Amino acid sequence: MPHSSRKAAEAAALAPLTGPARRMLMSGAAVLLLAGLVAAGPAHAQQQAAPPVSVAAPVARQVAQWAEHTARIEASAHVEIRPRVSGEVVAVHFKDGAMVRAGDRLFTIDPRPFRIAVEAAEAELARAQARQVLADQQVARVAPLVRNRVATEAELDTRVSAQREARAAVAAAQAALQQAQLELEFTEIRAPRAGRVSDRRVDAGNQVQQGVTLMTTLVALDPIYVSFDASESDYLRYARLARAAGGTPAAGALAELRLLDETAFSREGRVDFMDSSFDARSGTIRARAVVANPDLFLTPGTLARLRVSVGEAAALLVPDAAIMADQSGRVVLTVAPDGTVAPRPVQLGPLADDGLRIVRSGLTAEDRVIVAGLHRARPGTRVTPQETTLAQAPVAAHRSVTR
Repeated sequence: MPHSSRKAAEAAALAPLTGPARRMLMSGAAVLLLAGLVAAGPAHAQQQAAPPVSVAAPVARQVAQWAEHTARIEASAHVEIRPRVSGEVVAVHFKDGAMVRAGDRLFTIDPRPFRIAVEAAEAELARAQARQVLADQQVARVAPLVRNRVATEAELDTRVSAQREARAAVAAAQAALQQAQLELEFTEIRAPRAGRVSDRRVDAGNQVQQGVTLMTTLVALDPIYVSFDASESDYLRYARLARAAGGTPAAGALAELRLLDETAFSREGRVDFMDSSFDARSGTIRARAVVANPDLFLTPGTLARLRVSVGEAAALLVPDAAIMADQSGRVVLTVAPDGTVAPRPVQLGPLADDGLRIVRSGLTAEDRVIVAGLHRARPGTRVTPQETTLAQAPVAAHRSVTR
């Protein structure tokens, strides 16, 4: 039957129905329409439940391995400046906190008593030398007389003994003069090495005691030391790497430093010391790196992050933006062959130079990791994976990881 004829017939059939009968028939039609929509709902929702996401396989390559530590910056030398002679301070020659060179004057102690001591020692030396001249002359006179049997051997022995005593007196006087001259030199207290001095602990007019009074301190800043405590696992990594290279654990290993307000490891140095035993209380071993500090910006006592090279190893890397956190730790979302989203707990390493995060465990090279569209993926639901490569995937900004 044509459509127009069918509609006319339906209208003719409904025309006689008025009042309650017509309303009842219309309500039944609405119920049938609603039931049809409910039945069609799951199929429609199923079509909309697979949102697109970008997936990529982890990158597998050789990467530099680092062990990262919290470290403390220390002076490469720390010197306490104390007087080597006692006396009164007459001058201070530096400003508090100034940089000084080796040999710069720091303090002057009143030199007058020491000049007098030098003059006295010079006079004593002259007296001893005069006695030695007399003793030499007496020996020279007696020796021929003994050969001619005019004088006895005993008299010659006495003259020779006096000559030796005179020579010894001269040597003692010379030593006393050198000591007096040295003490006079010590009245000028000079920097034993280049570095930065602290504030002065004494002013002009104070009396200082030899070897006791602390006058100031000096620290050497270039190069500078960076001390850290390594765990047993890190030490074993150092030791195995050193055994392969034929050296001692961590000696000469590359170290990189960054301050706490920095994001990049911009300063390089070398590990030059590792202690001979572990601390029984902490289970760590003390180690130290040497870092150049030509701008003198690194200051003793500050904290920093230090990472030490432990060679290269094969690793899997994923974008940092693909890593999520839950109550159990860090996870990445992967897509199974049937399109189901599956979370994978992972153990992470540091960031590589290109911003990809090293994954120590939890992934394989065949896994398909969701690298974009994470907000559309939920564990257990299905998604539509769109293959991409990590070179095309977004890379998070570089930041360090505390191990």
